[in-house]
Order: sequence, then C-alpha cells, then structure tokens
Amino acid sequence: MSHGNAALTPRQRLRVARLIIDEGWTVAAAADYFRVSWPTAAKWARRYVELGSEGMGDRSSRPHAHPNRTPQLLVKKIVHLRIKKRLGPVQIAGRLGMPASTVHAVLVRCRLNRLTHVDVRTGEPARRYEHDYPGSLIHVDVKKLGNIPDGGGWRFVGRQQGDRHRAATDPARRKGVTRGPLVGHAFVHTVIDDHSRVAYAEIHDDETAATATGVLRRAVSWFTDHGVRVERVLSDNGSAYKSHAWRDTCTELGITPKKTRPYRPQTNGKIERFHRTMSDGWAFTRHYNSESARRAALPAWLHHYNQHRPHTAIGKVPPITRLSNNLPGHYT
Repeated sequence: MSHGNAALTPRQRLRVARLIIDEGWTVAAAADYFRVSWPTAAKWARRYVELGSEGMGDRSSRPHAHPNRTPQLLVKKIVHLRIKKRLGPVQIAGRLGMPASTVHAVLVRCRLNRLTHVDVRTGEPARRYEHDYPGSLIHVDVKKLGNIPDGGGWRFVGRQQGDRHRAATDPARRKGVTRGPLVGHAFVHTVIDDHSRVAYAEIHDDETAATATGVLRRAVSWFTDHGVRVERVLSDNGSAYKSHAWRDTCTELGITPKKTRPYRPQTNGKIERFHRTMSDGWAFTRHYNSESARRAALPAWLHHYNQHRPHTAIGKVPPITRLSNNLPGHYT
C-alpha cells in the first residue's frame, strides 16, 4: 500500500510504465498525462524494465549504509552489561563513555529495553511454563509476616509510635523477653493453581507439618468444590514439606508431591509473585489497628483476587474464568 503523499498508486505506476515501455509514449508525455514530474515517470518506467509489475510497490526508505551506527563490538558490550549486570542506559553509558540515548536505542533494537523477561540471578531469558488445565499442578508456600500490634504498625504510624504500640500489646507474651516486645508472626499458608492462578490461603501461627497438611486437605477440598481435581503439588524444601506427614497426606489424597531445586525459588515463581501481589493488595495496603483486623480482611481480598481482579499473565481476565465450571454468576 502506497504512503499518504504518493502521487501515484501502484496500479497507476504500472499504467505509466506500460505507456512508456509497451506503447512507446515519451516520458514527458506520460508524465504530463498523469500530472507527475519527469523523474517520477522515468523512475517507474525503469523499475518496470528491471522488475516488471512486482516493482511497482513502495520500497523501504532505510539507507543502504549506516556509517554512524554503533559498532558491533560496542553493541556486544552494551548487551553484556545489560544482561549480566542488569544496568540501565545511564549506568551503561557512564561505563562505556557514550550517550545514554544511544545506549537506549541499542537496547530497543536488541529488545532488551525492558528486563521483565530476564532472570534476575542468571541474566538468561526466563523459562516460563504453564500447565494445560486446572489441577494439573498446584503451588504451595508460606508467607511469614510480623503481627500488627494494637494501634497499628510502624509502617503507618512511624517507628516511635510503633514501638510504643508493640510495648503495650499483649504483655503476657513478653515474659522473659529481654530484647524488646514480642508481638509474634503470622504464617500465611498459600496455595495457587498453576493454570488458572486461582488462589487459596489460610493464616496460622506456625508453619509445622501438621498445619501444612491441614491446609493442603482443606485446599484440595476447596478446589474439588470448584470442579478441580488436584494431581500434583509443588513445594520448596521446607521442613514441613519434607516430612513424612506431608508425604503420607499426598498419598492419601492421590497427589504427586514435587520439590523445587534447592536455592532455586524461581521454580516456584508463580506463588512467589502471588505473595508480592498479596502483600501489596492486602497485607500492607492500608492502616490496620490490629492483627485481627488484618486477618479479617484476607477473605474479602482473596475473593476480589479470584473473582474480579484482571490477571495480566492469563489475558487480563480474573483467575476464576479459567475454571471450566465457572457458570455466569455462580461464584459472584
């Protein structure tokens, strides 16, 4: 398709060329007939002789030579610093002594201007996977959070006031503690389906094997109520997931247990990313006056995440839409 300022369309160019070459018109006569310049008519006649009717289309305006283009050796250095060091254009430009705009142009050309799909630790392109149907694999993990003292935590009230709230919260639990108030921790046991990203979570005061197996049983029952049969479960190498109780529970439920490679949390990256979303959307999103208030807000946030929040990794639709039995209005 010709550009907006073209005097002739490809069909008209062919007519000009045929009048000159096939019918013997002069270039000046053909140019005058079609109201174009002499060089334009001559150009299309020449291309017709060289390429035939296939040569009537627009050519790229890209130059044949780029004398000022960044040398290939320098491009390799830019790419190396980007991938291995994960540096930005300004930092790379400072190391190589060149304009940051040039570095950015090279990164765009090499499709490295964004580091979304580059592994943080290795610098290699991230290997992503997704199981074909719900229940084929679920991910499990525990998110450890500090309990919020009565009156609010330091994130919203400041360090000094936060310390006062900690000192006033549950004095009985501080018996024998000499290094400051003991408020304790909350352990959020999370389960997420690999295909749909539908999530299930419970908050407990520990991460023992007994607690983890109880969460697994209830999560499997919850997924069963939503028409999903769990086949495999992927966990890290925490003590709860390496226990005999975990193995026996998986056998009883007909689930194949799998473990991530040691010191390789990227394998369980979906649930790690869910923890970040959960922290931003629930745990630290607003001021809670107490830990009980934060815990009470988790079910509502989970409902929003599963039923209403668009998930960018699955086509910007809520996770629940990927479950086969999600009839309109059934879970909302």
